[in-house]
Order: sequence, then C-alpha cells, then structure tokens
Amino acid sequence: MASAFGSSALAVGSMKTLTYLSPAKINLFLHITGRRPDGYHNLQTVFQFLDYCDELSFTRREDAQIMLNCNDKALATADNLVVRAANLLQKISGTTLGVDIHLQKKIPVGGGLGGGSSNTATTLVALNRLWQLQLTPGELARLGLQLGADVPIFLYGKAAWAEGVGEKLEPVVVDEPWYVVVVPPCAVATAEIFSAVELTRNTPAITIQQFLTEPETTQNDCGPVVRKRYPIVAEALDWLDQFATARLTGTGGCIFAAVDTLDYAKSILQHIPKPLDGFVAKGLNISPLF
Repeated sequence: MASAFGSSALAVGSMKTLTYLSPAKINLFLHITGRRPDGYHNLQTVFQFLDYCDELSFTRREDAQIMLNCNDKALATADNLVVRAANLLQKISGTTLGVDIHLQKKIPVGGGLGGGSSNTATTLVALNRLWQLQLTPGELARLGLQLGADVPIFLYGKAAWAEGVGEKLEPVVVDEPWYVVVVPPCAVATAEIFSAVELTRNTPAITIQQFLTEPETTQNDCGPVVRKRYPIVAEALDWLDQFATARLTGTGGCIFAAVDTLDYAKSILQHIPKPLDGFVAKGLNISPLF
C-alpha cells in the first residue's frame, strides 16, 4: 500500500484544513466461495474505482470535539462511518485534537458503490495527516477493517483482486472503460442479501488469470437474490442489458455496464426510463484519493 495520499490543503503551513476526494467503486464480479465460522463469507472479486466522488473537508479543532455537517442532513449523525472513524482514530492515538468535517455527498447511499467505506478511508487518511499521527498504511488498514470489509480497498488505492472478506488485496490492471451506472430508487440492505437462504455460497474459486482471460465466465452471485427481492433492480438490469452487458455492483442496487465511448454512454442515459436515475463515470485503476 502506498504511503502518500494526494489532497488539496488550505493553510498548508499550519495544516488546518484538508480537502479530499472520496471515490465510488464497482465490483467487476463477485463470487461467494464459502461461509466462514464467524458468519462472514469468503469472496472473490475485483474492485475498480470510478471518477465519481464525494468530497470531504477536514478542519482541525484544538478541542476534542468531532463535528460533522453534510449536504444530506439525514447523514450528519453520530452513526455516520465518518464520525465513527474519527472517534476510533482519536481513541487509539490519544490525541486531544478534534475536527470539523464537511461531507459533500454525491455517491448514492445503499447502492453497492462503497460510498460509506470510501468516506471512512478518506477520513482515516485525512486525520492521520491533519492530527500528525504518523500511522502506517498497514495500521490504517487494520483500523479500517474494524469499520467495514470494503474500507481496505479504498486505503489500498489501486484496482485489486480481493479475497477473504475483501481485505486480501492484490493489484490488477484492467481496462478503464466508460461506465453507465443506473441507480434504482431503492437501497438494498447488504445484511439481508448475505443472510438470504437462497444465496449461492459455493461458487468454485478461480484464478486472477482466469478472470483476465475469460471475464465473461464470472458473475455476481448476489444478482439472483437481489433480482427476486427488488423487482425495480431486475427491471433496471433488463433495461441496461439492451445496450451492453449489465451487472450488479456489490449487493446493489446500482448496476453498471461498460461501453467504449463517453458519447455512447451519454446516449444510453438519454433513454433511461423513470423512476430510474443514473450517471456516467470513467473506470480508474488508481484512486482519486491519491
């Protein structure tokens, strides 16, 4: 994991305010290869970033207060992973500093795009720098895993093959196409999908080489469950599949399809039926957080 992260900084000399991008991710496929004794699942997946980002600004406080404001007022609570990450970092480091955090939310919530995990990783990176804690990338990753299985990929910062619960990462270089991302008007509960009786949990493990040479043989094992339980997601998959191969990302409900050009991606979105929404984004092998 790289140890340097990019940001814009105001008042650089005193390092009082830092502003970072917090990108979305997609799962190019998702295989569930088994269930662990602790109830979690063993996965195989490939993460890729999108140039579609939330933005977070962090202003250092000299007291110990951690304050969050957000353009979506419903997200500005103590339960937000951003606040939990700041509290955890404050506790383990013993710092007496605090922070004012502004979250400009753009990534859909509950869509399988990793917005919460991305915000968590961005917070850990920013406060490690703002509070001058000197924690290593490995230490940040271990903290991040306490907050969510997808947090390490955002700290890793590179498109990656992932196994375990998603924390065992190996970099991969994949195409960086344009993606049409469709956002159904629903939030899919990850816990509901992973606890579903009908979920496939015994997909044979594959190798990175198999994925790279035969990506069409992979799938998202959560897809059939989400289709059954969320009819609007099934409708979105069927609609987008008319134009290019459509897949669920994570447990959904957002779906995506890769296309060759920005113009074609935009032309697809011009025909999107209500009540679906969507956006166009570029696939990235390096996170905009860097």
